[in-house]
Amino acid sequence: MKYSTLNSKQISVPRFNEESGFYATSRSSKTMKKIKSNNSKAEVLLRKKLWEYGYRYRISNYCIKGKPDIVFTKRKLAIFIDGDFWHGYNWSNKKMKLKSNVNYWIPKIERNIQRDLEVNAFLKLQGWKVIRFWEHDVLDGVDLCVVKIMRVLEIESD
Repeated sequence: MKYSTLNSKQISVPRFNEESGFYATSRSSKTMKKIKSNNSKAEVLLRKKLWEYGYRYRISNYCIKGKPDIVFTKRKLAIFIDGDFWHGYNWSNKKMKLKSNVNYWIPKIERNIQRDLEVNAFLKLQGWKVIRFWEHDVLDGVDLCVVKIMRVLEIESD
């Protein structure tokens, strides 16, 4: 499994506002506004590569818990491409390096990790196969990601 197990109690994330003691500079605010929730470079790259190989899929299916980035509905395969920061890649090391608004970011990212585990468990109980890729893995080695997806799809077609 990709993440270490966290407490089963849901992590509470404080609101990000000045009343709660959190702040954002105008520069960081502009940067955050540019971050998209879907159609990231990694998502588009993986989708294009799958399309090249002749695979047809659905994207951003909001009817499925967790809103997978790519879905093979008939084969019940949900694929997530997790942003390295938002989903806590190498989290035990990275959280020590946070410098500002740590009382917000640590619970925020740990809740995201916890939610990912909950979504995986829920989908598996519903008979889905779940694949999660880190954003950097897709950007650095999209072909390896496609091979992993192809293996799962081939097992399903047998």
